[in-house]
Amino acid sequence: MDPKNAEKRATDPTYLSFPSLPEGSTWDGKLALNRHSAIMTRGHDFPGAQAMLYAAGVPNRDAMKHSPQVGIASVWWEGNPCNMHLLDLGKTVKDAVQKQGMLAWQFNTIGVSDAITMGSEGMRFSLQTREIIADSIESVTCAQYHDANISLPGCDKNMPGCVMAMARHNRPSLMIYGGTIQPGYSKLLRKPINISTCYEAHGAYLYNDLAAVDDPAKTSGDVMDDIEQHACPGPGACGGMYTANTMATAIEAMGLTLPGSSSTPATSPAKMRECVKSADAIRVCLERNIRPRDLLTKASFENAMVITMALGGSTNGVVHFLAMASSADVDLTLDDIQRVSDKIPFIADLAPSGRYFMADLYEIGGVPSVMKLLVAAGLLDGAIPTVTGRTLAENIAPFPSLAQDQVIIRPLDNPIKATGHLQILRGNLAPGGAVAKITGKEGTAFTGRALVFDKESALDAALNQGRIPRGDNVVLIVRYEGPKGGPGMPEQLKASAAIRGAKLTNVALVTDGRYSGASHGFIVGHVVPEAAVGGPIAVVRDGDTVTISAETNSLSMDVSAEEIRERLRHWVRPRPPVTRGVLAKYAALVSDSSHGAVTDLFAPVA
Repeated sequence: MDPKNAEKRATDPTYLSFPSLPEGSTWDGKLALNRHSAIMTRGHDFPGAQAMLYAAGVPNRDAMKHSPQVGIASVWWEGNPCNMHLLDLGKTVKDAVQKQGMLAWQFNTIGVSDAITMGSEGMRFSLQTREIIADSIESVTCAQYHDANISLPGCDKNMPGCVMAMARHNRPSLMIYGGTIQPGYSKLLRKPINISTCYEAHGAYLYNDLAAVDDPAKTSGDVMDDIEQHACPGPGACGGMYTANTMATAIEAMGLTLPGSSSTPATSPAKMRECVKSADAIRVCLERNIRPRDLLTKASFENAMVITMALGGSTNGVVHFLAMASSADVDLTLDDIQRVSDKIPFIADLAPSGRYFMADLYEIGGVPSVMKLLVAAGLLDGAIPTVTGRTLAENIAPFPSLAQDQVIIRPLDNPIKATGHLQILRGNLAPGGAVAKITGKEGTAFTGRALVFDKESALDAALNQGRIPRGDNVVLIVRYEGPKGGPGMPEQLKASAAIRGAKLTNVALVTDGRYSGASHGFIVGHVVPEAAVGGPIAVVRDGDTVTISAETNSLSMDVSAEEIRERLRHWVRPRPPVTRGVLAKYAALVSDSSHGAVTDLFAPVA
């Protein structure tokens, strides 16, 4: 074991240290880029390792002794358009890396499709895949003594998982986003559609409000068939400013990808060119020893939050930013999220609340052109370093400025909303914080009587039976869906989209679980403490008056502190829904969502 590990204090949060060649080491007068793998490949201390590596494809002794080993981690799997093409992108990266005289090793990690599992028990496995992705990339990179890593994620939990792994192993790394999907088109509705359309149409279907345009012979079932068959026309992540594109744009603004990565569509030739260019960039990172923790700074996280607010990104960005910062030991809190939201205007007419998709933004210059606008206005830090070896401002300089006649990005002096759409709420219903997504289109405050559901499935059943009333304002409380109580903190797009589709404009939603990036309307998630640990949300009752306010950043019920204490005194902790398997492990280890819902925050052992 590296002697440095024995020197660490037991009270310090720490990762395992690994021996490596000193920075600046050389081989025959040339800079040694294989500082980590050389521990296994120099001399004959590890002959079995070298024998295995020769069998795996190391071509000769010179490559064994001198070539850096680059791991290429793809979150590839079939059965999901977000990820189905990543193996092919990874092969392109591997070829480009090998042409640079480096060794390239492809490996894989897992994923779960949010869109496929939405509204089912399968969704409980989604958030914890972020931890599995981080764990598996950290494991392979460290165990195999890779010198660098290029990660290729597709779906939303993939991206933060890859970045968390980078922060842990801290070897030169970059990310290639798999890219966005193209919009679909419904002939019966005569308009562009996407994955979110499926869920909103389902609400209209349940409330008998779904019909084809100018074709009365088509039934509502025919319209649903048309939407299901044409919403997702090919590879790529969900096309609006949902969680996948939220995380991709944020990570690009942090300097961890090549410029343009987050807005280049999955099927564009430019995505393949990005894969080829990644080999040049990872060599630069190796030569200059640019490591993830050099880039994962408070300034880069500030950029991530700025671009998220400007583009109208997902509430899920909050829990992922906190988790990424935790892995990198960067001090980031909910207060930072609110501080940035207070100063950044919401300017993008992108789905789910807007009319356009990421593929449309690509056509007018993409995310780099938006960043040029924000850097010029002093809202985004263009001086941060990046994986190219240049600053962010230098990376985006060649990209065009946004044209005056484009309609996707509003001028800064005429925003959709003067401040950010993500609001951190606190109050007697969420003393540890909650995250609201309020674009301003639905107003800035909502008061209604509580209608309480102890699981998302109970709300889904009520929607299916048409039991959610129109008329008076109602706040739907969905509890026992937090990280521990769910377990897994599942997204609840099925319910929120159905409510939108049914035009239930008198309804707001509050949960200790999460909402999808495709959700919009008056929604509040990530309530802390969650119901399963005895948070006040556990004792809300039907008929209690609940107020959500982005004006005062509060989430409260009209119940006295004394009454809340009395209710909690009689509250009985429910039996855990699962006590074996991966979800049981997750529930036992996971932190609350206000600290990122991570699984490696342990009390130090003296």
